[in-house]
Amino acid sequence: MARQFMKGNDAIIVGALAAGCRAYYGYPITPASEIAHAAALHFPALDGVFIQAESEVSAINMVYGSAGMGVRTMTASSSPGFSLKQEGLSYCAGAELPCVVVNIVRGGPGLGNIAPEQGDYFQITKGGGHGNYRLITLAPNGAQEMCDLTMKAFDLADKYRNPACISADGITGQMMEVVDLPEAKPLEFDHSDWMVDGTAATKKNLISSIVLEPEDLEAHNLKLDAKYKEIMANEVLFEEYKTDDADLIVVAYGVVSRIVYSTIDEAREKGMKVGLLRPITLWPFPSKIISQLAEKCQSFLAAELSTGQMVEDVQLAVNGKVPVHFYGRCGGMVPGGKELVDVYTKILEGGQL
Repeated sequence: MARQFMKGNDAIIVGALAAGCRAYYGYPITPASEIAHAAALHFPALDGVFIQAESEVSAINMVYGSAGMGVRTMTASSSPGFSLKQEGLSYCAGAELPCVVVNIVRGGPGLGNIAPEQGDYFQITKGGGHGNYRLITLAPNGAQEMCDLTMKAFDLADKYRNPACISADGITGQMMEVVDLPEAKPLEFDHSDWMVDGTAATKKNLISSIVLEPEDLEAHNLKLDAKYKEIMANEVLFEEYKTDDADLIVVAYGVVSRIVYSTIDEAREKGMKVGLLRPITLWPFPSKIISQLAEKCQSFLAAELSTGQMVEDVQLAVNGKVPVHFYGRCGGMVPGGKELVDVYTKILEGGQL
């Protein structure tokens, strides 16, 4: 298998192309711009389509049109640009169009800065647009997963006819690591019963998110809800590290999970039984495993690059069985290893954060 040293952002395009994606519509924005640069280089070379749209609003609506033809399609942006895509994402979900959107999260709110954050968690996992819809959301913590999880995102999007999102912080997008390049193995899906491509064979199909009668719209929402429940039952991904005997379990994703991982052994050398639970799918969230772990640990710590967002899902999963603590940095600030070990010490000694 070939290997290459590359940025996480570039690895996303490697994964997309290996998954059979051949249509990219987007607009450059730091710290996600390398994704558009790589797409502009490689998509046309492989008989694909790359269009730099005039805005993020235009890009997501181009995705809607291309996905409606049954083509594996994607777009990418960073936080302010991702916000502009929300109406279009709601339309894609309402019309049940498979596509992949990438958000390389930066500091906010407002224009913010280009440093890493995880402050878009609510927007991505709870539905930033209007209506009752959900985005399948995968959270890589390194360049290899930027590639591999992008491939999985396309397969999940097609399997469930639903938009899927890759959510990564600015560090994960910019860091360079060795990536094992995958073989091109896109799963085959039959889209003939819903896609439209201007031919007689698809003339009978209709793609729309407009359902005017209340009874019909309720039925459509209930259909979507049943699909979301199926995703929640079957597609949860997570990683555990030394949780079996842990007194304190840290829940972290993205670059924070890598920092936490590096602190676990150090904490244990100091006599602290600390473990890591890393959500790989932010939605569906690994609530069941957290609930199970709450039966045997003393407390949880949600560590985030925000003022506290994922912590609410941890609290819901724990359901009051044990205390849930929170430690966050924001505005582009990232916690160091010693800083986190000090937090573990304070929690296990009964102190307040």
